[in-house]
Amino acid sequence: MRYEILTLPCLADNYAFLLHDTATETTALIDAPEAAPVLAALKDKGWKLDMVLLTHHHWDHVEGLPGILAETSPEIVGAAKDAARLPALDLAVNEGDMVAVGGLQGRVIDVSGHTVNHIAFAFEGAVFTGDSLFAMGCGRVFEGDMAMMHNSLQKLAALPAETMVYSGHEYSLANAKFAAAQMPEDAAIAARVADIERLRAANIPTVPSLLSLELATNPFLRARDAAEFAKIRTAKDNF
Repeated sequence: MRYEILTLPCLADNYAFLLHDTATETTALIDAPEAAPVLAALKDKGWKLDMVLLTHHHWDHVEGLPGILAETSPEIVGAAKDAARLPALDLAVNEGDMVAVGGLQGRVIDVSGHTVNHIAFAFEGAVFTGDSLFAMGCGRVFEGDMAMMHNSLQKLAALPAETMVYSGHEYSLANAKFAAAQMPEDAAIAARVADIERLRAANIPTVPSLLSLELATNPFLRARDAAEFAKIRTAKDNF
């Protein structure tokens, strides 16, 4: 395998991820909710932290950074348009820019909606979506509007179906229950609900998830237009 990805539970329900290029021994952290789990994983693996890729400015995605910087000296990467709200950036990026993690190339995608100037990082076979696309769900629309969020999700839906989706929270059980309530006759959703319940009962992360599975079972990706998306997102907000 050209790379290794570790899923690190943080805080109450956050995830951070370590992306390690096995050819160059380069390691990037995606989001920094908490320092201790990240530093412990780096020590356990014997990896040096070279980069931190930030998806957005919310506290639970950046709060661990000072503790991480006290022990490591990575390059900090984030959205140029959100630089004023992010920790100090060494590399400010825009949609379409490429970010190199050793020999791995990640494309920056603007996925505004949850926040304005939220970004995702799409590598071959893996996309880190922060709080935009979740397993069976999507982020609340706080700063953008429904059309913006729908457009952002459509960008992610257009990635190769075999892409693994690394999202920023363990929200799958609540999302699954909502999807089942919305589409009680859908066999694919019912099967996935059962699988998520099994995993969570064993305290196993449901992240990452396969994009093809999201396309088949995520109500927000199945919305045909912004109006339908808005209806589903409003229903979820009130669920």
